[in-house]
Amino acid sequence: MRFEYTEDQRLVHRTVREFAAAEIRPHARRWDAEATFPRALVPKLAALGLWGMTVPADYGGAGIDTVSMALAIEALAWGDGGVALSVAAHNSLCTGHIVRAGTDAQKRTYLPRLASGEALGAWCLTEPGSGSDAGALATRADRRGDRWVLSGTKVFVTQGSIGGVYVIMARTDPAAGHRGISAFLVEAGTPGLRVGKHEDKLGMRSSDTCEVILEECAVPDSQMLGAPGAGFHDAMRVLEGGRIGIGALALGLGRAALDASIAYARERRAFGRAIAEFQAIQWMVADMAVDLDAAELLVMQAADAAWRGRPYRRESSMAKLFASEAAARAASRAVQIHGGYGFIKDYPVERIYRDVKLCEIGEGTSEVQRLIIARELVR
Repeated sequence: MRFEYTEDQRLVHRTVREFAAAEIRPHARRWDAEATFPRALVPKLAALGLWGMTVPADYGGAGIDTVSMALAIEALAWGDGGVALSVAAHNSLCTGHIVRAGTDAQKRTYLPRLASGEALGAWCLTEPGSGSDAGALATRADRRGDRWVLSGTKVFVTQGSIGGVYVIMARTDPAAGHRGISAFLVEAGTPGLRVGKHEDKLGMRSSDTCEVILEECAVPDSQMLGAPGAGFHDAMRVLEGGRIGIGALALGLGRAALDASIAYARERRAFGRAIAEFQAIQWMVADMAVDLDAAELLVMQAADAAWRGRPYRRESSMAKLFASEAAARAASRAVQIHGGYGFIKDYPVERIYRDVKLCEIGEGTSEVQRLIIARELVR
């Protein structure tokens, strides 16, 4: 059984896959080595509507369905994981939070800029002392007159140094636990917001990741995103959608690993024949294909539920959990199939092997996903 796509959805996937083959894959190794986000790609991605996938047409976006968005992210990740991560985080996290919780005025101010790529979005939740335990964040937002003054440090922020719009979670009521956390919109260049260190990462190196430091950063009341104290609740719902994107990203990396393995196995000869003829190689390729087809069904099932307005918390966690671990298994097998060549940077499976690990960590670790799934089952 395969997920049944519409012709429009197939067109989205085909268009983005062709773009990735022409504009991303040929440069992925260099971007990885340089560990810099390819800014020249921004207008090209914008021309395809990829910065505004979650933005309704009324606000200048593409407004495509969630399945189409997942297919686009999968196709980008097939080209390069870091580029796909940048697009996924922009759409699912920062932009998605504004779509979910923003006032009409906030949407009209920020969504057209985000959809066009004029501004890239950054979403600031994680802190040095709060990762999986996101409700323990320490960043404060203190009320002073008609303004909120933010102070604290955020880490692992995608688009952290190149973002134009930041969504920042901060504690507005210290006595209220996670119900005392609110979200704020802060524009790049606002006094008191500065970029900290850039992270030197294992993988996803073409995606910009750094600290964001807030030092007496003042914003007016109009910049609160959502209701006071609703920031944590909204963030958790945003992450549910984001997990579909990470699942799709993992799927794209896994597909790239499988494609590279098949091509290499057909060409590489040992003991007088192509290694694709050896049962050991065939079984690894078969296991990769089964894993990835199963992951595709879970990811697209979650995406379809999200688009239809059905509950999808368990589905998105299942998709993210299985797809990330399936892709990690595929990448490991791809390196094994390549042998010594899988261990060097001349072949893309080395980069895929490093990139895919983030999918088991970002937007909720595999352990957190298992907790969510279990709670949904036994509650």
